[in-house]
Amino acid sequence: MRNKMPWALVIILVMPLLFVQSTTTDTTVTIGTKDKPVLVYRYGDVAYKPYVEKLYTPNGLNVVRDAPKDHIHHHGLMFAVKVDDVNFWEEQDEPGREHHQTITTTANGIVEAIDWKAPKKEKALLHEQRTLTLPDVGNGDATLLSWETQFSLPEGKKSATLTGSHYHGLGLRFVESMDKDCTFRNKEGNKGKRFRGTEELTEATWSAIFAKVDGKPVTVAMFHHPDNVRPTTWFTMSGHFAYMSATMRYHEDPLKIDEGSPLTLRYGVAVWDGHATDQDINGLYQQWITSAP
Repeated sequence: MRNKMPWALVIILVMPLLFVQSTTTDTTVTIGTKDKPVLVYRYGDVAYKPYVEKLYTPNGLNVVRDAPKDHIHHHGLMFAVKVDDVNFWEEQDEPGREHHQTITTTANGIVEAIDWKAPKKEKALLHEQRTLTLPDVGNGDATLLSWETQFSLPEGKKSATLTGSHYHGLGLRFVESMDKDCTFRNKEGNKGKRFRGTEELTEATWSAIFAKVDGKPVTVAMFHHPDNVRPTTWFTMSGHFAYMSATMRYHEDPLKIDEGSPLTLRYGVAVWDGHATDQDINGLYQQWITSAP
């Protein structure tokens, strides 16, 4: 039995798509228009977690990378933390598994049920519902993804505690060409707190990376939703490789889920061809917070 008050995981892709199509196989769902894919979601044949395997700009440039040799547990756009001290991010030393249960397509997206399980355990630590949708918002200049997360506790479980490293949360591993000469900027112009090496933690409304995919400039921004239970702290790094993630400072302040008390987290991910201006990013951000349910 699932709790009547879920804490679910929702992904919403936002762009003016008049004819949204989806193609489902045993391992992936591809969402897009007749002529262009918008994203590829991988849920089957995954050892530890479902994730967005490919995410495209309006002109068809993929910006995410899956399982590079230096960090094979980095999977495109993924969500992972520690739950009750079980690690769902790194895939070593008996990690947890976001275990796929069911997936269905809707008129404009995907709904997936996932159980978060500890190694060698059948009973879930958390139940999750994950939804990807493509509403008609924006002017076509960017691909905009809105990610809403909710979980429910299994029957008889009174609480669950989220912890993790300083980079755990909603993470983006970029394609290799974006590792070179990338720069980060945030809405408020806040200076990040250096954590180690080039890693920084910065509290801001949004954070964006400016880089190139095979010589072509792109911008990827991540948005905080004002209804989130805490401010978003952005993890960014530009040393050995480029990475960005939306965190809740789980490493400093664990987040507890109590029975009957749902928690909702909302984030946006926007992708432009070219280097977007602050005005471009702020405008899309305002559209997003107005449209996000």
